Amino acid sequence: MTTPDIASTTTLEPKTKLSGKILKTTLAGALVDVGQSIPGVIHISQLSNDPVNKVEDVIQEGQTVDVWVRRVKKDRIELTMIEPLALEWKEIEPDMVVKGKVVRLEPYGAFVDIGAERPGMVHVSELAHGYVKTPNEIVKEGDEVEAKVLDVNRKKKQIKLSMKALEPEIEEFKPAKKENKREKGNKRGPKKEVNEMPPQEEDKEPEMTAMQIAWQEALNKSNADRAFKVKRQKSNVSQEQEEILERTMKKRLPTGG
Repeated sequence: MTTPDIASTTTLEPKTKLSGKILKTTLAGALVDVGQSIPGVIHISQLSNDPVNKVEDVIQEGQTVDVWVRRVKKDRIELTMIEPLALEWKEIEPDMVVKGKVVRLEPYGAFVDIGAERPGMVHVSELAHGYVKTPNEIVKEGDEVEAKVLDVNRKKKQIKLSMKALEPEIEEFKPAKKENKREKGNKRGPKKEVNEMPPQEEDKEPEMTAMQIAWQEALNKSNADRAFKVKRQKSNVSQEQEEILERTMKKRLPTGG
């Protein structure tokens, strides 16, 4: 017995789509010619998503069908007529980028079909940068979107996605910092020392301060008061001398008889 040549089957990967012809049906499934050196086999459980009681209820001998590769063995290629998921649970990892279609909107987020068993959910806070009140402000049902996987819970079969993680962050506007003159001078180089004194205007009397002006006015007033007192004292002395002289004259003059 010769060993089947499987060289041509080594390039077949799981989920590869093929077109084949039904060669024979059995109680357990069917044999399919998919153009390889070994036959393809479809188990009855892989004919449809719905339960199948009889193979002939779904396929007939000679019929051409679309199938997908499940696994390749030495003597056969196991096939399925159920389109496989684009992403199996074991294939979904955090930080991977996925594409999908928005299939449902809720007040708290959007559900995206990424080809997994269940849609992934983009929380409203992960739809875009900034405040988003409701998901329909950003997306609508039927939109094709791209998202990043934040977390996957295989036990609960939950996939958390983010659309804003793939968008550049919007930088807040910040006014330019005013450059300090001293710093600006330092950037240009060390400040040169200046030994020369600034030129002064010749024959210009220095301006008096308010304090100096007040002091000068007080001094002038004091001098004026002093001069007035001296003059008054002199006046009083002169008047007193005149009175003495007048009394003396009266005493010496003979009285008329």
